[in-house]
Amino acid sequence: MAAKIKKGDKVVVLIGRDKGRTGEVIQVMPKEERALVRGVNVVKRHQRQTANQEGGIISKEAPIHLSNIAIADPKDGKPTRVGFDVLEDGTKVRVAKRSGERIDG
Repeated sequence: MAAKIKKGDKVVVLIGRDKGRTGEVIQVMPKEERALVRGVNVVKRHQRQTANQEGGIISKEAPIHLSNIAIADPKDGKPTRVGFDVLEDGTKVRVAKRSGERIDG
């Protein structure tokens, strides 16, 4: 199955305490069906000091389930579903169902 959400995509959070926030996908974990989104679902973690890292309380992004995020429409930034189109040269591209605009390339 082709990936509907990829690294570098602009996404909108649909559910949770960050509902409505947008961010860029940093990493996708297909096996766990989760993604890391920059500035979304930020949690504080206590970290022990090591030789190369400072100790203290650090903030970092926690993974969010793929069902709770949607691609932001390239036209207006609102959440959209993703469809696929096959071009004349045989390449498969992602398309926003909301506006019909191409998401990649």
